[in-house]
Amino acid sequence: MSNKTPPTNIDPREFIAEVDTTAVRRADAITLLEMMEDVTGLPPRMWGPSIIGFGEYHYKYASGREGDTAAVAFSPRKASLVVYGLGEPPGAAPLLERLGKFKSSVACTYISKLADVDMDVLRELVDMTYRHFTTRDIQSQQSQPD
Repeated sequence: MSNKTPPTNIDPREFIAEVDTTAVRRADAITLLEMMEDVTGLPPRMWGPSIIGFGEYHYKYASGREGDTAAVAFSPRKASLVVYGLGEPPGAAPLLERLGKFKSSVACTYISKLADVDMDVLRELVDMTYRHFTTRDIQSQQSQPD
């Protein structure tokens, strides 16, 4: 089975300029892109049609399914900025408590606008997430049979 969100050749900045969301969210997306680029030392790359990622790691589900995905990533959606994986690293919980206003699910952190969060804490979480996914063998929390 192939990866549902493979890397593409779409320019992430062009995607942000054209994404169907608010001007504030587009500006926040550029800020987040530049921060992630600075933290990882890597250029942004589109994964699938709407995820902007940095670096990559190999995952393997308990079901045996495996593939590659971005080590740290986000997507500027209509309702919010979605940042992937911030809750995954050990030690992330105390930082998330200090982040500010956001919502979360198993693998996603939803931020309405960057003005609602502490950017230093967000930067530390991005760094922690990137290092977590690029320095160890990962088993997904969402391991489900295919």
